Amino acid sequence: MAYEKNGQKNGGGYRQKNARQGQRPGAKPYPRRGDSPRRPEAADRRERRPEPVEKEINENMVVGRNAVRELLAGGRDIDKIYVQKGELEGSILQLIGEASARKIPLAEVDRTKLDQMSGYARHQGIVAFAAEQNYKTVDDMTALAAERGEAPMIVIADGILDPQNLGSLIRVAECTGAHGVIIPKRRAVGLTALVGRASAGAIEYLPVARVPNVTAAIEDLKARGFWIFAADMDGTPYYKTDFSGPVAIVLGSEGEGISRLVREKCDFVTSIPLHGQVQSMNVSTAAAVILAEAARQRDLKKE
Repeated sequence: MAYEKNGQKNGGGYRQKNARQGQRPGAKPYPRRGDSPRRPEAADRRERRPEPVEKEINENMVVGRNAVRELLAGGRDIDKIYVQKGELEGSILQLIGEASARKIPLAEVDRTKLDQMSGYARHQGIVAFAAEQNYKTVDDMTALAAERGEAPMIVIADGILDPQNLGSLIRVAECTGAHGVIIPKRRAVGLTALVGRASAGAIEYLPVARVPNVTAAIEDLKARGFWIFAADMDGTPYYKTDFSGPVAIVLGSEGEGISRLVREKCDFVTSIPLHGQVQSMNVSTAAAVILAEAARQRDLKKE
């Protein structure tokens, strides 16, 4: 053990070198004056604190059993309901029954996920997401076309997951004179607040239908006299394709593109020739190219 003099001439004696300032031997020295000492675990707790859910997502979120019950009773369209695992009893069972009767998608998730979704509000084991706008039907779209005296043009979004992309696509479709957009009920984003914002208000004017099965929707459109075009590779250049009649144009998701079953149901494939090194376009950009050409052809037919 090392010792040093305490600096006093009489009676001071010696003290242990590591015991000055009241610290035990082997302890690290206190920080310098001006530093703000804190326990490391306090900083770690701040780093582990869950991030709040974005405000945009919360705008259409309904939390708690009574609130979800009122939402169902009000008849507003609902994109999805999340239920906590192990809570399938009591009043939640009644809510699940009502949601199932309306064919609203249900998901059973852990409490942690519900906590994060709700921003750690008291969710009582259930969280619902209402649509920004009520969904329409294909009949609404054909009625809009008849009102304008035009051949109907419908866009089918096959499994788009990104709300920014779907909102931009709806905006493009409305600007180019389409009469509606069809989206699938599952494995795709619905009419969330983010989609509404990305559409720049287009969802207020353009009917959007949500269908359980895209291939079945295509068969229904064919029965109504529509020609179905898949926007995909290895097809006829879009500027050589006739879009003047009743048409539905299918655009695929960001990563997967158009699913095999959906493409097989289409009558034709139309493509955008690409001349650069990047061999793909964002879905809303591709939609703008093709739908602008369709609008040009329709304008020429009116003259």
